[in-house]
Amino acid sequence: MNMELSPKFPTTFIETEGGGYYNWAAPILPCSARPKLQPVSLYLKPQGFALPHYADCPKVGYALEGKCGVGLTIPAANTKVKMAFIGIKKGDVIAVPYASVSWWYNYGDSDMVIVFMADATKAYVAGEIAYFVLTGSQGHLPAVSPEFISKTYQINVEKAEKLAGSQKGIMLIKLNEEQAETIRKPNKEILNIYTQNIDASSPDVEVNNGGKSTTLEATKFPFLEQVGLNVSRLVLETNATRAPWYASDPQVVYVVKGSDEVKIVDLQGKLVLNTNVETGQLFVVPKLFMVTISANAEGMELISIVTSTRQRLETANVIVPPMNLN
Repeated sequence: MNMELSPKFPTTFIETEGGGYYNWAAPILPCSARPKLQPVSLYLKPQGFALPHYADCPKVGYALEGKCGVGLTIPAANTKVKMAFIGIKKGDVIAVPYASVSWWYNYGDSDMVIVFMADATKAYVAGEIAYFVLTGSQGHLPAVSPEFISKTYQINVEKAEKLAGSQKGIMLIKLNEEQAETIRKPNKEILNIYTQNIDASSPDVEVNNGGKSTTLEATKFPFLEQVGLNVSRLVLETNATRAPWYASDPQVVYVVKGSDEVKIVDLQGKLVLNTNVETGQLFVVPKLFMVTISANAEGMELISIVTSTRQRLETANVIVPPMNLN
């Protein structure tokens, strides 16, 4: 079984004055992961704005740094659509259901970075996420006549032309001061419904001088049911090791901080990956493959995501602190 499992950095999808989108294209991921998860990263500068859009995949995001507001449409049980504007910060996990419209605005003073994993099983192109932008030069409205827009939204033609043609940006723009003042602050009262901070959650396993492991699934964070994914965070202290384990689902793992040594063994007992990974890289662990991770002197932090909302079946979650030879 030949698989290319070496860790990868993302490639640039788009960069603008407002920030950038970066992705790990399907060809650089091993075939076992390609039909399932498509990772992407969103970087927003202060006053950076991701135009309203939706995608052909449900996804879950983890905030690496900064803070931002998220406008989100939520499918509701009564067939109506709920709309929310919520705030997220470092450590937050946010779920974006299939075909939900969202827009993202960095109202802070520092950069905002979010890494997403999308379940692209049923995407137009299996394993690749596709975005549909509602406005801007690639949006839907410029494709139809101002007269049609005027009739549909019951506005005059002049306003229809402005609605369809005034925004020339592509996906990501930077708002000026006047535009920024028109965006209200996020609703803090609904944070616990649509987001959960995994960094602050009680760990499932915690070992003195070793580290901790935390998993969010639908039983802890019910909104994950709408995206069919769960999220785990592993923190290893200096020179600590996560003992060899395997899981019943493929895992896509992002290196949040630090560097470490990763070893993966396939079903025939062959060592198929033996390398060091570093901050910003991503690697895949195929289902049932044995994996072990050892941190260096800096320690490390990982986020992993699987396509399941249930508690993942895996061998014992054991963290081993460094040996004291004194």
